[in-house]
Amino acid sequence: MRAKVAGALAVVGVLSGCGAVTTAQQPSPTGPGVLTLDRATPPASGGEVGEASTEFADAADLSMWTKLSQTEKDVDRLTKYDVNKTAKGSMYLEPNTSAWFDGFRGPFVYQELAGDILMHARVKVEGEKGGKPKRKFSLGGLMARQPGSYANPNWVSVTTGTGDKSGQVEVKYTKDGSSKPSELPVGDGWVELALGRVGRAFIALYKEEGGAWKVGRRWPSTLPDVLQWGVSASTDWDSYSTLKKDAAKGNAKQVKGRPDLKVTVDFVRFLRPELPEYADPLNSASVPDDVLIKAMTPAGA
Repeated sequence: MRAKVAGALAVVGVLSGCGAVTTAQQPSPTGPGVLTLDRATPPASGGEVGEASTEFADAADLSMWTKLSQTEKDVDRLTKYDVNKTAKGSMYLEPNTSAWFDGFRGPFVYQELAGDILMHARVKVEGEKGGKPKRKFSLGGLMARQPGSYANPNWVSVTTGTGDKSGQVEVKYTKDGSSKPSELPVGDGWVELALGRVGRAFIALYKEEGGAWKVGRRWPSTLPDVLQWGVSASTDWDSYSTLKKDAAKGNAKQVKGRPDLKVTVDFVRFLRPELPEYADPLNSASVPDDVLIKAMTPAGA
């Protein structure tokens, strides 16, 4: 079920570039328009969306996922991709030199799903020789992408790895080929990521191993109902050199470089989030971070 948002009690103004939002009208702290922690419910499992969840316990689980390079006829920038083989009980990806930024494209494997979705995964990102990736913008994680948007890229992602600095979670909305990323520090090892759409908002969340969930970003949702939901990977932005301002040439063939990324995905689970009609997920006065976390992460996660 797609949640509806009441505009009269929780109005927001959206800044350019699909980045931050500002509150134009504060809901009453005690009246309608404020979702409290006791009234928030975690996303529901099961149903059509639940059937797309994958625990990667069997190599046959690979068949549930589709390579974007195949469906939209692009260069295959994955040098290694398997399930329950390289890493037992996991999906494993090694990307070649690639980028998910502005009009640049990288590897992406996905399932096509409709409506409000919460995608939850446990991910470990390493360099080819272990440890943190050494090449800039070596990132792996979750993406929701508008199908057929090569010419006019539209997608949202939450990934982890090395960005401008090592040990980062990157949250990014790309609208009409213009990316607006932000980076947040994160520790080594496994990281849980969650990317969701509820009503008119996209939400990115993350959690370090043994830590607590944090809200990475809230964005206005301008993407269509049916999206490609899946796992992205990219590495070695510096090797694009003089092509960094020419996505068309950068995408036309495989750029030679020094890729340095291994992505291990323990599971990907899909759930249905829902908010009451009066709650506006773009307004932190209407839906505070702790309430949003309860509504947009699986119970017990």
